[in-house]
Amino acid sequence: MKEISLIIPHKALISSVEDARQMFSRVNEHLRQQGKQAMFNVKLVGLTREVSLGGGQYVIKTDAMIGDIARPDLILIPSIDEEIIPLLTFNLRFNPWIISNYLKGSEIASLCTGSFLLASTGLLKENYCATHWHYANEFRAYFPNVKLVEYKILTEQNGIYTSGGSTSYWNLLLHLVEKYTDKATAVWASKYFALDISRNSQSQYAIFNGQKEHKDKEVLTVQEFIELNYGEKMTVEVLSSLVNIGRRTFERRFRKATNNAIIEYIQRVKIEVAKKLLEAGRKTVNEVMFEVGYTDTNAFRELFLKIAGLTPFEYRNKYNKL
Repeated sequence: MKEISLIIPHKALISSVEDARQMFSRVNEHLRQQGKQAMFNVKLVGLTREVSLGGGQYVIKTDAMIGDIARPDLILIPSIDEEIIPLLTFNLRFNPWIISNYLKGSEIASLCTGSFLLASTGLLKENYCATHWHYANEFRAYFPNVKLVEYKILTEQNGIYTSGGSTSYWNLLLHLVEKYTDKATAVWASKYFALDISRNSQSQYAIFNGQKEHKDKEVLTVQEFIELNYGEKMTVEVLSSLVNIGRRTFERRFRKATNNAIIEYIQRVKIEVAKKLLEAGRKTVNEVMFEVGYTDTNAFRELFLKIAGLTPFEYRNKYNKL
């Protein structure tokens, strides 16, 4: 029997709490129907006996307080609501308990933005981590010593698991089911919950929003120029000359401010525009390619696939039907 402590932080997203509980509960039922023993004992664990969620619309009654639980097999951290950083101050009381149990052998898994709470413990230092793509810039700003892998569906390292955005956490839950039971049970769970068990990237769902919360005015000027002139060919030399800064100095400042190299930023802006044009469906893939400044079909296809996780044709076929 695997003891799972599903913690209930302040302003946890109730959907991720219930989805996780449902996953392990349904798997237990499936195992019993096969004449096997249930594998998971899930307890809702909090700082208080009751936790108000959803702006007071829901109240979760916890099964135990953190002081009542010693070294569970898995500590599961659900997603937390928007205004993530201010919420951490309400939830820091979980940290000593999480750290202590991890050092005693507990594994830890965070769902979506639960990675922020996990990162605040310091246990992710120099480790890989996934989170919701929308909060990637914010995560990097607050936790620069964590190796964020922005488009991964899940990560696993040193007994710590993280997942990407929103429903990506279902893939992490399936991964945990397979780890603690077997492949056949995970396949059953994927069918029961109608999940794509092979999904390994959230690239196709991401929307690129360049990091603009920095205070480097020259870098911001160039970012805006790139976004307004996405169809033009641009070089680092031309862009750095726009703000009268030497190439090497500007490259360093641009990367520091945006977490992207200049060429990478240009590419991502162009591909983001291409995605929107393909979603609209009024132009062919070649017309879109030319509009965003590319002339080599193979190069455009490879770059699009690298950034968006699908080829231009696959992307158009998937999102133009909505």
